[in-house]
Amino acid sequence: MIKRDFKPFGKVSSLTLGGGGIGGSWGTTKRAEAIATVNLALEMGIDHFDVAPLYGKGEAEKVLGKALSGKDPSNLHFTTKCLLGDIPNEQIFDRLETSLARSMRNIGVERIDLFLLHSQLILDGTEELFRFNEFKAQLTTPISAYFDAVIPAFERLKEEGKIAHWGITGLGEQAAVIEAINHQAAPAAVQCVVNVLNSAGGLNCAAEDFDPRAILSTCRDQQVPVLAIRAVQAGALTGSMDRELEDTDPDQADYKRAHRFRELASEWKESPASLAHRYALSIAGVSSVILGTKNRPELQDCLRAEQTGGLAPEELEALESLFSGD
Repeated sequence: MIKRDFKPFGKVSSLTLGGGGIGGSWGTTKRAEAIATVNLALEMGIDHFDVAPLYGKGEAEKVLGKALSGKDPSNLHFTTKCLLGDIPNEQIFDRLETSLARSMRNIGVERIDLFLLHSQLILDGTEELFRFNEFKAQLTTPISAYFDAVIPAFERLKEEGKIAHWGITGLGEQAAVIEAINHQAAPAAVQCVVNVLNSAGGLNCAAEDFDPRAILSTCRDQQVPVLAIRAVQAGALTGSMDRELEDTDPDQADYKRAHRFRELASEWKESPASLAHRYALSIAGVSSVILGTKNRPELQDCLRAEQTGGLAPEELEALESLFSGD
């Protein structure tokens, strides 16, 4: 497994095993298979694991803990998150600390290498989200609360030795996320949506015109390390969706939109999922691509993509031209 520069850890495996799949977010998987998937990742040189309480109500963290039982984790790196929402500033540290303590118990570690705000950042005064507005208080954190209370709380957790670094998930209102990246207390890392569709799909709830590439570009300009998410856009860039969705679902709409991508993958004699991962691995500024795989066959496909290597400039151009007029 190729290692890439990633300032928080020095180096990181170019693939990261994420928690969405092993936590059951992307279709069902048995715990035994999820544990076997973690063990295969370890065997193949993946040294970074990205989980969160939200993935299966702690299941992903518990699976990781079971897989690590009896193993030496000293050469591994662990990221987890907290979906904070919009709560009074004086409650923020306690909420983050409580979530972090539960995550560490589940994983079986005494410190988290990278702790991320899982909420979507929005501007103060934003009255309505374009989707899921009824969950606004649960899904979003105002930028003023991030500056005034979240950053100080993260820094306190660092001082107490409970986390090594902190960062954000680069979702929400674009202006708010960019303001956070440009702030003097910049995040140590940002998770950015990176896929050929330039789409966050169903994750995007704050603003209809959200542009993931603008977040990635800002990270590159500010030299903030990037972890790529949504390489296959929740299955839209695979051969077939692994779950039933309504036609109006953003991820299902993206799947239909991606038919030209699947045709090109077939012409190039490559699986769509493999090509999507190679695309994300080829984007400048990406340190590691976070995988949503839920079983060993899916992981093996990603491993083959990594071993095949990046795309040539003309291949990148051909892929991006598919959707340039969308």
